[in-house]
Amino acid sequence: MHHHGHSHANDDEGHHHPVASRKQMLWAVILTGSFMLVEVVGGLISGSLALLADAGHMLTDAAALLLAFYAMTLSAKPADSQRTFGYGRLQVLAAYTNGIFLIGLTIWIVWESIQRFYEPNPIQSATMLVVATLGLIVNIVVFKILHSASGTNINVRSAMLHVLGDLLGSVGAIAAALIIWQWGILWVDPLLSIFVSVLILRSAYHVIKDSSHILLEGKPQELDTQQIHNDLMALDGVVDIHHMHLWSISEQEPLMTFHALIKDDYPGDDMIDVMLELLRVKHGLTHATIQVERSNCVENTEAVACIDTATNPK
Repeated sequence: MHHHGHSHANDDEGHHHPVASRKQMLWAVILTGSFMLVEVVGGLISGSLALLADAGHMLTDAAALLLAFYAMTLSAKPADSQRTFGYGRLQVLAAYTNGIFLIGLTIWIVWESIQRFYEPNPIQSATMLVVATLGLIVNIVVFKILHSASGTNINVRSAMLHVLGDLLGSVGAIAAALIIWQWGILWVDPLLSIFVSVLILRSAYHVIKDSSHILLEGKPQELDTQQIHNDLMALDGVVDIHHMHLWSISEQEPLMTFHALIKDDYPGDDMIDVMLELLRVKHGLTHATIQVERSNCVENTEAVACIDTATNPK
């Protein structure tokens, strides 16, 4: 006879995002998208490829933020018959996609920069300086908006990294504009672009690493599998803990399933309650599914057959 225990204390919690952070994300999308157009115009007027490259960067920013906003909106949808875990993982998928985008963007910036070393083009430094300064202000505002909404959300964090790269790009563009204005050294522009690319690449690596870990059903970083196993084994009446699986839907939603072999004279339901309480209090795990087995279970590869002698004396 099998006993199954489920604890779903916070089934809904992981799927809901404060409306505030969705609003913040929308503001970030609007600001970034609007300023991108300003940069395109500024880049064309001043002849600065740096501004056009930055506009291209802002385009991917706007796309990243839009993707993040869309994922946030969708992941708040409740679970349905097709998606029994809900849509929480969409955010992780969006973060992963953003990371890939960032790598593509970096390659493009480096390529463009190398071209510009060989063929520097004349630049109206004053226009470039004005647009780059405005860009810095917009990026700081967007970064602050996202920073207050990031918390433990990998999706918002990946969007924030886009903006951080852009913010550094604006600082670089301002410095380049000043150097070009003062000394007419055109190669400083591509040099700064390459420096920003390296920073973007580092961010992208971490976003891809964290999100792919979740997508591959990796163990949540903050949980210690061995410690959880030891704590469960230390409980009175527990003989063995096996088939243990730990994973997460999104960063905020760790899940666990395992089989617990318990002594015959311990009531299954009580043992389930004790184990769930331990997981909740000591490890912060509020969603666990436990299968209780008896010491006279016959296990083979097909199934686990348990004979509960107390209720089935034959």
